[in-house]
Amino acid sequence: MGRISYLLDSNILSEPARLKPNTHVLQQFLNHDGCYATAAIVWHELVYGCELLPASKRKELLQAYLEMLVTNGLIILPYDQLAADWYAKERARLQLQLQGKTCAYADGEIAAIAVSNKLTLVTRNIKDFQNFQNLSLQNWFD
Repeated sequence: MGRISYLLDSNILSEPARLKPNTHVLQQFLNHDGCYATAAIVWHELVYGCELLPASKRKELLQAYLEMLVTNGLIILPYDQLAADWYAKERARLQLQLQGKTCAYADGEIAAIAVSNKLTLVTRNIKDFQNFQNLSLQNWFD
């Protein structure tokens, strides 16, 4: 297992559970095995989305996938004081700079966890995060 370098957003972490996952994303999981974590906010999004599904084989498969991630040692990083400080300053900067056009609150928390842990945020939604300063981004779909 290598050093943690990547923080995976929900659209990346959930990709292997899709019926037809993107092969490039799957290859990146193999290439970076043991070098990624996720944010507590992302984990919340995944569990919440799964819980909203009606009872079905798909829901059972998603629950099993989430359980497998935990069993295999997926690191889930918290939103802590360091992240909160960074996000408060960035949120104020963006509010003033962009005249109130800021990102979704949860996205800001995810970005803050990435920056405060010195990780590259891996997401398919680069545009949702591009206004943050000092945030390293990658899209494993590219």
